[in-house]
Amino acid sequence: MADGVFKLQCPCCGAALEIDAEAQTLLTHQAPKRETIPVDLREAVKKLKSEESTRDERFQKQVQAEREHERTLEKRFDGLLKKARSEGPPARTLRDIDLD
Repeated sequence: MADGVFKLQCPCCGAALEIDAEAQTLLTHQAPKRETIPVDLREAVKKLKSEESTRDERFQKQVQAEREHERTLEKRFDGLLKKARSEGPPARTLRDIDLD
């Protein structure tokens, strides 16, 4: 970071950026290295199938988490509802405007 030059990495694509703070300009942009594309079609199919299984596993975990979250919210709501019913309505406080 000499002379107001910042080196950053783009959070979206991972590109390396150099920015001049004084001139407020982009000095250099270096695209991130991309993953090599498999040449063999069989390797590509194997890779896609393995990604498919991991996608399915993550999806099932997310569905299960949503179900658990729903159950947790129902339990919390039921507990708060029982508490509110047992306590009854809150006592109304006397305000200055009520005295007029």
